[in-house]
Amino acid sequence: MFQMIPTVTLKDGLQLPAIGFGTYALNGAAGVNAMVSAIDIGYRLLDSAFNYENEGAVGEAIRRSSVPREQLRVTSKLPGRRQAYAQAIVTIQESLLRARLDYYDLYLIHWPNPKTDLYVEAWQALIDAQKWGLIRSIGVCNFLPEHLERLERETGVMPSINQIELHPYFSQESQRVWDNNHHIVTESWSPLGRASSVLQDKVIKQIAATHRKSVSQIILRWHVQLGAIPLPKSASPERQLENIAIFDFSLSTEEMEQINKLTKADGRIQNQDPAEYEEF
Repeated sequence: MFQMIPTVTLKDGLQLPAIGFGTYALNGAAGVNAMVSAIDIGYRLLDSAFNYENEGAVGEAIRRSSVPREQLRVTSKLPGRRQAYAQAIVTIQESLLRARLDYYDLYLIHWPNPKTDLYVEAWQALIDAQKWGLIRSIGVCNFLPEHLERLERETGVMPSINQIELHPYFSQESQRVWDNNHHIVTESWSPLGRASSVLQDKVIKQIAATHRKSVSQIILRWHVQLGAIPLPKSASPERQLENIAIFDFSLSTEEMEQINKLTKADGRIQNQDPAEYEEF
């Protein structure tokens, strides 16, 4: 199935599948089993974080799977409490040791934490870790244009990825356009709105009936056609297969616009505004 999944090429040349697998709350033996199942089904991009406390499970799943490491794309993220330069370097090393990996394909700053104001030196740590071969591609999560502009101004390097909250009730059009104009690929966290009311939306249900697809498949296809890489999470093999089976149909321009119109100004699920929110 992996051969059927299109790829997205980052500005540094790294290729990512057009859909990934989120691993939040997949921990321990059950988490390993869920990840092995996802890899067997065809997922090749695994999204983790230091704060998920499952980098060890990710590494174990990779070792247990039948897919060679070089065919996988593995992501982790730097927590807010480790953004000081020296701490960031040690944390990247610790992330690799936890997973027993030689490198991460992607390493991201989890949140900008603008009040703490250490994200620029955290970014410099990622730049250096990439030079040392610990990371293939470096990026961020939840960064606003003001944060991204500062990274470029003070380090001369822009991220390859910006992973943001993105779902039909919060479509982030202006941020996506800004990222695209600066050759930054957008990834979508909580692409299905954390199984909230968006899965019961009448507009999306009607589109799903038209295509004889599930609501989740319609939403994930919408992400792909926006040019974003969705990262759905499920421990169920049946749902994992359903979520990845979105490349045999397309949404029309009209259907895309119908979904785009569902966005809300206050659509964030937990009101985590990157201009204010601090994550440690």
